[in-house]
Amino acid sequence: MKVVIRKDDCIGCKKCIAHCPYSAIEFDTESGKAFIKEELCTTCGACVESCPVKAIDEIGAKNVEKKDFSDFKDIWVVAEFEEDKIKNVSLELISTARRLADKKGCDVFVAALGAGIKNTVNSLSKYGANGVYLVDMDDLKDYQTLTYTQVLVELFKRHKPNMVLFGATHQGRDLAPRVANKIQTGLTADCTMLEIEEETGLLMQTRPAFGGNIMATILCPDHRPQMATVRPGVMPMCEMETPAKLEVKEIKDIDVSAYKNIVKILESVKEIKHTVNLEDAKVIIAGGRGMGTKENFEKLYKLADKLGAEVAASRAVIEDGWCPLERQVGQTGKTVRPELYLALGISGAIQHVAGMENSSYIIAVNKDVSAPIFNFADLGVVGDVNKILPLLEEELPKLMEKGSEL
Repeated sequence: MKVVIRKDDCIGCKKCIAHCPYSAIEFDTESGKAFIKEELCTTCGACVESCPVKAIDEIGAKNVEKKDFSDFKDIWVVAEFEEDKIKNVSLELISTARRLADKKGCDVFVAALGAGIKNTVNSLSKYGANGVYLVDMDDLKDYQTLTYTQVLVELFKRHKPNMVLFGATHQGRDLAPRVANKIQTGLTADCTMLEIEEETGLLMQTRPAFGGNIMATILCPDHRPQMATVRPGVMPMCEMETPAKLEVKEIKDIDVSAYKNIVKILESVKEIKHTVNLEDAKVIIAGGRGMGTKENFEKLYKLADKLGAEVAASRAVIEDGWCPLERQVGQTGKTVRPELYLALGISGAIQHVAGMENSSYIIAVNKDVSAPIFNFADLGVVGDVNKILPLLEEELPKLMEKGSEL
């Protein structure tokens, strides 16, 4: 296929130049016409759509027959379990699926895979689920990529969901791309926003791109199901006032025997260490480069111990080596929504704010009165964070003990 500009019809508006993502179109000042540099053109077609006078043609383009997706219905969530308990990210996704399904006029189903989880799924209706496809078997007790992939592929082929949501967890990031590859569909990873496009009914999947500097919205118009992984803590977990009756469909005829012995788990050993669970923390104390030094930043752990809080950090602090990566909050880190978020010495770059703006109450301390973080704070303090931190250590625990509302 080749893309060409018809010189006689080109009006020199330069819109195609602005829309070309590969800088493959330039402007000839003598003729006042645009021209394509063939060595850079990828025939993506962006310029064809942008031309207001339809002066750009795709030569050799195949006539693609429009696919019929009328059999693909409903929104599915692939649930994750830790032992016999469902993870919070799955409940967040069920609530999100309910919101999207209400706009689409369809139902929400949960794919529940594991062993001994039958009683756990009965409560999912209060988060918006209409039904559960339950695959409860001993072979699924421990997560293994091949067996879980086989089960999901079979379920999707049988029941044809329109959209499928996974948590952007270690398991979800491993499982979702393998399933997408098996059924030959698209997948958008690490989404922070999901909406339904009114004109087409497609799933609008928004995620950070180019190191968090832009937000990209991705559509999957030509394949089904539309699949996305969503970061934990991004979506609210909502309980319905009047939940629908839950229909549990137990699936027992999926054979995974061909895969279960390929990988054998000999032993599971849980490492004993302090785990960082920012997504579920009720209080987070986050430090930025404004703390000045690594030694000053480490003082935050003392305040965190007093408040029963977790310590988090901005990207700048992570890059300086003051704090481990698992504590980063922002577009390229974790997304959180605690009851209280203390932003100490954080300027408030949009990449960081995207990861914490949904916190219930935000207190910001920064010596720069024009710091963007104050635009998002419920309470702002202008001053040297290292002078104010001792005061916080003294007063905040007293307030927390009294149960005062900050």
